[in-house]
Amino acid sequence: MTVPRIYLPEPLEAGAVCDLPGEDRRYVKSVLRLRKNDHIVLFDGSGFEYQARILEAGGNRLAVEILKKDFIRSETFRLTLCQALPKSGKMDFIAQKATELGVIRIVPFHSVRSVPRLSADRRAEKVSRWRKIAIEAARQSGRVDVPEIGPCVDFREMLQSAPPGSLKIIFWEEEPRLGIRKALRTDTPDAAENIVVAVGPEGGFSKEEVGLAVEAGFRSVSLGRRILRVETAVVAILSIIQYEMGSLRDPEDREA
Repeated sequence: MTVPRIYLPEPLEAGAVCDLPGEDRRYVKSVLRLRKNDHIVLFDGSGFEYQARILEAGGNRLAVEILKKDFIRSETFRLTLCQALPKSGKMDFIAQKATELGVIRIVPFHSVRSVPRLSADRRAEKVSRWRKIAIEAARQSGRVDVPEIGPCVDFREMLQSAPPGSLKIIFWEEEPRLGIRKALRTDTPDAAENIVVAVGPEGGFSKEEVGLAVEAGFRSVSLGRRILRVETAVVAILSIIQYEMGSLRDPEDREA
């Protein structure tokens, strides 16, 4: 049986005793039905994982003892997804899958062809929801970190959000020359330490937006002849990048 994992965003040390908060307490007791002396794993979202044992599981308290603290090394490169707001609940799916596929930061933004036009309050509610989805996806997928999800920004702010020296890619279905494989294999190793990808909404990016992105140092890249739904395109893009960078290869291939 897989040991259950719980997100607890606070620093802990071996030998410490802590109480799980209400929602996690109910999940451990009522859903997982764990009892005293059962083992769980805690992770704090910043790279540390804690082996823990339940000391007390009665009434309104669930206390755990930290048995061991480990730092889990993350990927050798940092992958950021800049996602134009899509229709309906597609961003929920994208936040989940991006987390599972190792993205360390998600930047939601408004593109000229984005259909959703959210008020400030609705934007804040959405971001809070996406952060909860990312936490759950990190728990389920075995990650010890949780991607940062910032507030919704406009297109120009998104362009400026990339770390200096990043390999910056904007996906455009009308790009005639450069494909994703070539873009990833012809850049310098230093640039690959930070990879930033920008994905458009259902209608894609406008030619003017792509021009602005190129001026800001992005490379216009094609994903091939097929026109994919935005949520399919995101999964395909992130999977290709992770494979090319070694994260989804066989262990023997990564060592080679």
